[in-house]
Amino acid sequence: MTTSQAEPDGQAVAPPAWVRRPANLGRAVTAELVERIVRGVHPPGTPLPPEPALCETFSVSRTVIREAVKVLQEKGLVQVRQGSGTVVTPPSKWNMLDELVLGAAVAEDESLEILDDLVVTRRLLESDMAHVAARLADEPTIERMRATVERMDELVDDHVTYEEHDRAFHDLIMDASGNRIARAVVKALVSQVLHTARYVGRTDRTLCIASNLGHRRIYERIAARDPEGAAAAMFTHITDAWLVRRGGPSDAARLQR
Repeated sequence: MTTSQAEPDGQAVAPPAWVRRPANLGRAVTAELVERIVRGVHPPGTPLPPEPALCETFSVSRTVIREAVKVLQEKGLVQVRQGSGTVVTPPSKWNMLDELVLGAAVAEDESLEILDDLVVTRRLLESDMAHVAARLADEPTIERMRATVERMDELVDDHVTYEEHDRAFHDLIMDASGNRIARAVVKALVSQVLHTARYVGRTDRTLCIASNLGHRRIYERIAARDPEGAAAAMFTHITDAWLVRRGGPSDAARLQR
C-alpha cells in the first residue's frame, strides 16, 4: 500500500490498493483481506470495514467486495452477523488447510508454532501410512523405494534434485498405503511450505547424508514387512529432520506429543 496522497485543496484521499490492478480482482482482494486478518490488522471479534470503505480502499465494486467476503466466510475467517456486520472469527475457526490461510499463517509464524503443528500432523499421518505400506506394498514398489534411496545417496551434493527424490520417496510410501485422504492432506500441507526458508532450513551435504540414512531405515523396515518398525522409523526421521532444520534439540518439547 502507498501512503495517502492529497488533493489540491489539501484533503487526503485513500490510496489505491495496487499500483497495477490485478487481472482477477476478486481473488486479489480476498488474498489481501486474508493476509490482513491473519496479521491482526483486523483482530478477531472486530468487524471488517463496511462495504463502502472496502470499495474505496481497493477501488472495486460492491460486487467484488461481496464475493470476497463470501469466500472469507467459506474459509472460516469471518462471520456475517445480522446487525453487527461482518465480524472476524478467532483463529480456532479458520480453515488451516486452505491455501491462502495456511500460506499467510506460515508467513506470520515468527514462533514456528504453525510449522511445528504441520510437522506433528505430517508425522502422525505418514507414520501410519508407513505402517500400512509395510503390510501392503508390492515388490515392484519396494524395489522403487530401494532404487530411490540409492539414487539419493548419489545426490547429496545437489540438494534441489535430492529434495525432488526425497518427496518422491515419501509419496511412494503414501501411495502404497492406499490412504488417499491422508496422502492428499500431507501433500496439501507440504506444498504450502516447500519453498519457505523457515521450513526448508539448511540444505548442506551432511544434512542430506543424515536424512537419507533415515530414508534407508524406513525402506529396510518396509522391505522386512515390519509395520511397527516402519512406523517408528518414519516417526524418528520426520522428527529429527525437522529439529535440525528448526534449530536443534532444545526445541524438541513441542514435538513430543
